[in-house]
Amino acid sequence: MLRHPLPAAALLAAALLLLNAGPGTAQARPKPKPRTQAAGGPAPALLAQGKKVYTQYCLTCHQADGGGVQNMNPPLSQTSYVLGDKARLAGIILHGFSENVEIKGETYTNVMPAHDFLTDAQIASLLTYVRHSFGNKASAVGTAEVQAVRAAGK
Repeated sequence: MLRHPLPAAALLAAALLLLNAGPGTAQARPKPKPRTQAAGGPAPALLAQGKKVYTQYCLTCHQADGGGVQNMNPPLSQTSYVLGDKARLAGIILHGFSENVEIKGETYTNVMPAHDFLTDAQIASLLTYVRHSFGNKASAVGTAEVQAVRAAGK
């Protein structure tokens, strides 16, 4: 017969302690905090604000899926305009856009009016929403970044 180094009474006490372990004991594990956003992703509230601005001012031309309108209004999915330089993108919102642009082999010709009546916070949330929607996963745009573009344009 094998002998265990601990007496049977000590093993029984340890087993009972583990079975009776409940909340507040050393054996209880802390519950993980629920995640409200993807690592490095924008806050859900910011995305909701941006979606609201998008729905009110952008959806008609760029569509609910961000796909745009063929040969008129460009798509917002996976384009260098959306995923690239944030200052250039903020400038388009603030000052409008009237150039013909080719994206993925198609030319878009519609003029986009300036939306400089939007606040810096609205533009930042809008651009964050667009840069993180429609298959895009680009970084957020801060209010200070929009403020800098607005100030440079005056």
